[in-house]
Amino acid sequence: MSFVTRNLPGLEGMDHVGITVPDLNDAVAFYCTLLGAKEIFRLGPFDARDFDAVDGKDWALAHVNVADGRFTLAMLEYAKGSRLELFQYDRPTERPSSPPRNSDLGGHHIAFKVTNLDAVLAIADAFSLKFLAGPIEINDGPAAGQRIIYVLDPWGNQLELVEYESKSS
Repeated sequence: MSFVTRNLPGLEGMDHVGITVPDLNDAVAFYCTLLGAKEIFRLGPFDARDFDAVDGKDWALAHVNVADGRFTLAMLEYAKGSRLELFQYDRPTERPSSPPRNSDLGGHHIAFKVTNLDAVLAIADAFSLKFLAGPIEINDGPAAGQRIIYVLDPWGNQLELVEYESKSS
């Protein structure tokens, strides 16, 4: 496989990360309440059956690579402008009911910065999260000073909480 050897013209950076959830209202409530996001807009439902074909493909296949798709989305925004887009697909109805593992193609996780990981861990039982082993403390190398723990949201999506060593003197 050969790769392009120049930058995309006008690229400014990453805008958002998107994930699919089984219930948009529940996921918006979870990510806004627990993780401090603000819903900035909601769009849809978009139904491939309501739009004309594009280049011989149904609308959803042409735009989001999902044949005969019907979906609604919500855009959430966090402090300092980072964004998370949540999708709820109503169609197709036959699809995996759990997210890919990190080792699977398309596997992913979303990392959130925290200022005090110990404070989060002290009240971990109060959250709708499954905390995995940790925290992992990195003492050497380019990531020295980081403490991280991986957690699963209520739908099995993997999240990471990252604390950076305080740089204040």
